Amino acid sequence: MKREHWRPAYIALGSNLQNPQVQVQRAFEELRTLRDTQLLLRSALYATAPMGVTEQPPFVNAAAGLLTRLSARELLEALLAIERGMGRERRERWGPRVIDLDLIWITGPPIDEPDLKVPHPGVPARNFVLYPLADIAPSLFLPGHGRVEELAARVDSAGIRRLPQEGTSK
Repeated sequence: MKREHWRPAYIALGSNLQNPQVQVQRAFEELRTLRDTQLLLRSALYATAPMGVTEQPPFVNAAAGLLTRLSARELLEALLAIERGMGRERRERWGPRVIDLDLIWITGPPIDEPDLKVPHPGVPARNFVLYPLADIAPSLFLPGHGRVEELAARVDSAGIRRLPQEGTSK
């Protein structure tokens, strides 16, 4: 059986239900348990305004940097399994959720399938993805979009703020 090479992947995390900070931290721990995958980088947590359906609680967002041997499809399936295991119910687009895990990028050729697009097409307009991603991978180049630090500099900072790290007073 041929083993895939280790390659970087980046995940966006978000929650706005059932103590969102706790849910995002729990999702980081779930990522740590994925087979053939190592969690290497964790961004700060950010409080963010909801997108689309604005009549809902604010979100907590973050980003994770992984090293994985999983294919993009296998990684997506693993992320969806984590969401289900944490109680995610898909009811409405952009609605409230206990956890949301999006595959933003995995090294390799871009993918454009009905249920899997890599790099994630919404990244250039989403400060709640770009700010956390810039914490851990500012020079990452997303094909068709550009460098994360340049994309983050172009998006509006309205509705987003970095949360204090545990053990700090700021």
